[in-house]
Amino acid sequence: MLPGIREAAAWAAVAQTAAAPRGPWARVDVVDRTGSTNADLVAAAADGAPDRTVLVAHHQDAGRGRRDRAWESAPSEGLTFSVLLRPDRVPVAQWGWAPLIAGLALVVAMEDYRPAAGDATVPVALKWPNDLLLGPDQRKGAGILAEVVDGGNGAQALVVGIGINVSTPEAELPEGGTSLLAQSVRRSRPDVLGDVLATFASLDDDWRAARGDAARAGLLAGYRRRCATLGSTVRVALPGDRELHGVAEDIDDDGRLVVRSADDGARTIVSAGDVVHVRTVA
Repeated sequence: MLPGIREAAAWAAVAQTAAAPRGPWARVDVVDRTGSTNADLVAAAADGAPDRTVLVAHHQDAGRGRRDRAWESAPSEGLTFSVLLRPDRVPVAQWGWAPLIAGLALVVAMEDYRPAAGDATVPVALKWPNDLLLGPDQRKGAGILAEVVDGGNGAQALVVGIGINVSTPEAELPEGGTSLLAQSVRRSRPDVLGDVLATFASLDDDWRAARGDAARAGLLAGYRRRCATLGSTVRVALPGDRELHGVAEDIDDDGRLVVRSADDGARTIVSAGDVVHVRTVA
């Protein structure tokens, strides 16, 4: 019973710290199980749930990733949560930055994470648009899905879902995946949630204060510094079963990836697509 009591107290403590009146989030709810935290907040948004509502689930069994891929979190191993945002001062045309800001929040929150034994921090970076890469092999440690949804009363809102592999053992990870535990980082799920929510709120504040101008808010520069995709040879799966091969040269002001084609040197601006970092063998 004692470990359960300790864990419940830890969740209560992070919720109390992150939520109003002490913290920047309107409310932080933690549930044992749900199909999808995103789906739950989509429904809550239509019913008028307040800006910066957070929903955390210990076990999610019907979640979705990009391109409707399944995302299921194992109990007590992953950190699965969604946030509801109503960034009224930001033009809807700039809302595409929301998932990139979420990814940036993960990286900034984890930049000082260290293995249980050792002084060096764990390498952490972003793969465009918002995949968290952990460790020297740059394996995926988290995924993000953002949706523009009905916000009730004719308004729109954003729901951003985040799934982080915290305590998943290496043997249970999918190919190309990793977790904080697999990188020898022993940090509890409540602590990781607290770190990410604090960072996310700070970056969101900057974004809103700049009325969605990511460059003026310093978010574009911060994203570029932490994006492992830039300078990499990439293969981008585009809509219509097309592929683009080239070098990722930049992130533009709208958060889009600029790729110079390996075929003819033409620059293509990519707003959506699955990116693979192509590793060269010496």
